[in-house]
Amino acid sequence: MGYQADLPPPGPVIGPGSLFLIAVTIVVFILPILIYLPPTLPSVTEALLQTHSKLGLDDSQRRLPRHSEKDNKANSDGPGRIQSLWIFPVKSCKGIEVLESKVIPAGLEYDRLYTFAQLKSPFPIGLDTLDETKKEHSWQFISQREFPRLATVSVDLYVPDIRKARGGGQQLLSGDSTDKSTSLGDSFIVMRFPWQEVGLRGTLAWLGAKLSRGLRAVPEKEIMLPVSFPSDGEIEARKYTWEPVKIWRDTVTALNMEADLPQELRLHLGVSNKLGLFRVDPSRLREVYRNAPKKEEAGYQPVTGWQDAYPVHMLNLSSVRDLDAKINKDDSLKSLDPLRFRANIVVDGVEAYEEETWKTIRFNPEPSNKRQDKTHFHVSGRCVRCKMPNVDQDTGFRHPAEPDRALRKYRDVDPGIKGVGSLGMQLTPLYRDPTTDVEGVDPDNMVMESWVEVGMSVEVLSRGPHRYVRMYEEDRPDI
Repeated sequence: MGYQADLPPPGPVIGPGSLFLIAVTIVVFILPILIYLPPTLPSVTEALLQTHSKLGLDDSQRRLPRHSEKDNKANSDGPGRIQSLWIFPVKSCKGIEVLESKVIPAGLEYDRLYTFAQLKSPFPIGLDTLDETKKEHSWQFISQREFPRLATVSVDLYVPDIRKARGGGQQLLSGDSTDKSTSLGDSFIVMRFPWQEVGLRGTLAWLGAKLSRGLRAVPEKEIMLPVSFPSDGEIEARKYTWEPVKIWRDTVTALNMEADLPQELRLHLGVSNKLGLFRVDPSRLREVYRNAPKKEEAGYQPVTGWQDAYPVHMLNLSSVRDLDAKINKDDSLKSLDPLRFRANIVVDGVEAYEEETWKTIRFNPEPSNKRQDKTHFHVSGRCVRCKMPNVDQDTGFRHPAEPDRALRKYRDVDPGIKGVGSLGMQLTPLYRDPTTDVEGVDPDNMVMESWVEVGMSVEVLSRGPHRYVRMYEEDRPDI
């Protein structure tokens, strides 16, 4: 007979109940740790919040109504008022709603400081293309007209908060000498766009987004940009370059800060050419002529930055509602969000299209407003619309027809241009009362800033017709 070793006694059997108990234990002890300490590195935003505060309203505080709201009805009783104010620090990206804004000659403060551009050519240009070949190409600004996914790029603006800085958080923003300036006096723009890497790192980013920002959150990449114009030392250290960029028929020399752009952003937007980011130079703003007031009338030469044509864009909610009623709705466009028109100043309380009769206006403060100064604008002309309002500003989805179809059918009203629709008005800031005699006003002593605030009432100072003037070179007296 052979030898047979004794078998070891059987070990403990883990049943379903035990497995459930273990799972509950892990969830109870591990999940709170993951919520408070997500498995991701601290973001730029988290660091900035130690010393800065975010400017603007959250989506839950939004004052600009969405037209899907059942209680959103026209209000034409009493004087018109400013319902909402918006700035768009990066052209064609998401905007920031504010309760008040300084008005400078180039528009609302912080508006359209940056624009994206692509190195345009008959064929795509690679990242390693020789400089000699690059000279055969030219930078041209881009917008949601060509790349609707720009609407999915979020933009936040952070301003210094002395109360937070006193708490010692400023050290979290300090970096090496080649990094952007992070003194207390600096404000910053943070761009965010959805992006998830492949593999374990992407999975952790996905998990961290869900745990830290909610179940609907997605992983994002962040880009921090300075609000103040970079110094010569920063330009050299960051390898920024001065290059000409074309916006419509204007060619402007601006600061190309493409060195700060991650390659993933170009892929997210679907840009096949080289992608640049241009900061407008405050000393090289584009002079505005066409229907803007003359220098003698305004007391200064009207200028603008990366805005399309004029410094400020105003929209009347009653006019949007009227157009909304004429649109062919479908599942992808159930109501017309006025944010599609990307206006700076949104007024309510006046009849539809009445704003098209205005020539000069004054915004008057109410007792509840912080400042009691009056603000004047020249109403320079209608805003002629392209197909960009077809883009949903939440999702970046471009509707194939609306509201462009309705605009062309019902709003082809300007005698200066046919075949396109108009909605909204273009404004030029005025820093002296247009109803007074301007002969005795010294332009050198004018205060070149004013303020607008939600709740201010609109007073029409003069009325008259408008006629669109095309952006042709012969319309420019300086050419």
